[in-house]
Amino acid sequence: MTAADLKKGEKAVITEVEYCDLQCKLLEMGCYCGKDIEMLFKAPFGDPIAFDIDGYTLGLRKEEALRLIVELK
Repeated sequence: MTAADLKKGEKAVITEVEYCDLQCKLLEMGCYCGKDIEMLFKAPFGDPIAFDIDGYTLGLRKEEALRLIVELK
């Protein structure tokens, strides 16, 4: 399951950040294995998506959220 698949209010743990051109950017923004993530809301057309990651709100494009493999809590 990816972060983009989460529904509003669902909480998960990041288990993997897929290797891609965006990997360094995602890691620098605090998206790495073991971090708690909660989907806060999506824009009307599904892009961007707002997540709570350890107490701060992070907006990601759907393309970026698809790179975060998560496991529901």
